[in-house]
Amino acid sequence: MAIDTTTSTPATTAEEPAAPRLAPRDRLVLFVLCAAQFMVSLDFSVLNVALPVLGADLGMSPSALQWAVTAFALPSGGFLLLFGRMGDLYGRRRLFLTGLALFGAASLLATFAWDPASFLTGRALQGLGAAAIVPTGMSLLTTTFPEGPARDRALGISGTLLSLGFTVGMVAGGVLTDLLSWRSTMGLLALFALIVLPLAPGLLPESRTPERPRLDIPGAITVTGGLLSLIYALSTAAEHGFGRTDVLVTLGAGLLLLAAFVAVESRAEAPLVSLPMLRRRTVAWGNLGGLVTFSMMSTVVFVLTLYLQEVLHLSAFETGLVFGVQGVLSVVAGGYAPRVIGRFGARRTLAGALAGQGLLGAALLGLGEGGWSVWLATAAVSLASMCHLGAIISYGLTVTSGVPDAEQGLATGLVTSTQQVGLTVGIPLLGVLATTSTDLMSGVHTVLLLDTAIVLAAAVLVAVGLRVRRRAGSGTVEAEPVGAR
Repeated sequence: MAIDTTTSTPATTAEEPAAPRLAPRDRLVLFVLCAAQFMVSLDFSVLNVALPVLGADLGMSPSALQWAVTAFALPSGGFLLLFGRMGDLYGRRRLFLTGLALFGAASLLATFAWDPASFLTGRALQGLGAAAIVPTGMSLLTTTFPEGPARDRALGISGTLLSLGFTVGMVAGGVLTDLLSWRSTMGLLALFALIVLPLAPGLLPESRTPERPRLDIPGAITVTGGLLSLIYALSTAAEHGFGRTDVLVTLGAGLLLLAAFVAVESRAEAPLVSLPMLRRRTVAWGNLGGLVTFSMMSTVVFVLTLYLQEVLHLSAFETGLVFGVQGVLSVVAGGYAPRVIGRFGARRTLAGALAGQGLLGAALLGLGEGGWSVWLATAAVSLASMCHLGAIISYGLTVTSGVPDAEQGLATGLVTSTQQVGLTVGIPLLGVLATTSTDLMSGVHTVLLLDTAIVLAAAVLVAVGLRVRRRAGSGTVEAEPVGAR
């Protein structure tokens, strides 16, 4: 029997309703939530360029520098589902504010770190704060703005800033490190938190489920342990390959714990993750689209950074300018994406955006060693990022549409977990082919070819998986559960 995830079909209406103008208070709420998301997104990339300087200042060996990234990635990805569900049960606003305060304090600790241990402690606490901010912030957004044009617009702005934050971080990290020091990158994050935190309590409404079921402790332990193990294995493999014992052990442990999590959830009275929800086509295929768009775009950015600096010999600043163009076009895409979604629907937009991202990735296969390749790289990656942003916004809408407010934390927890895992898995699975290749140019082409094939295959799978059928006698559509025929 089909699970009802009924939504109106924008493509069948004669006239599209204009997106309503947001009230001043709604704009402030959106500013607070989007600023917090932008801050977390910035943290993913702002430190990358500064790592060599940071290591020399704090006495960290080159092999230890990966922990500057991994210490943040582990808790930020590992605790997302748990904190998303805790927000549902105990108050999303309360957990959001707690995460924001923790993130700000941790950023100050990292700014004034006096040795590797204090710095890595700050990074880990930043990740823990981010794990609370991201799912609860997204839940507050989806419960504050009703489903339809208002939510489309809000998610469009949020998705734009999410994509822009990663790009701005790459540029700002180099500029701040050159002009001031690596500590200014962490200070920037603390400043964001200090601006947003005083505004949030008076603006954000409290939001939680009316019932108060017990937290699913076995599910929390298995999924958090599984995600932590998986993220550690993939992050470490990005630096050292898959041959290390600790990588193989944690990868196996992560997969076993996630399998145990599925078994636990099938028997739990109040599961952390509703398995029927995972069987919804919108949730299953929407998250697949999100996983592919994040993982493959992060891979393209990674290998292009290597290519621009190692093959074309651009400076870090010049490389940042290339991705700065990408950021500008992402802002443009963010303004148009809600209109495209309103015209064609989130599901069609997701499949089409993935196809566009894949085709523009294929254009990068024309890169060579001549100076003209800078212009090809800039144009192709910038246009691909516009499609990427459309995929980000449409997959979030696809997954959360039709989900009751009581389960929005769970749905957005799945969305943000997909995002975090996607950002983590692409580089170790594909990017390592470029870094370990004896010929970097050949390795870059291999990665781009695989990237293109994966994204285009995902576009086809999502288009088929999210097929919809008109309900008899009505003007609405519904998606069948994954197992339905």
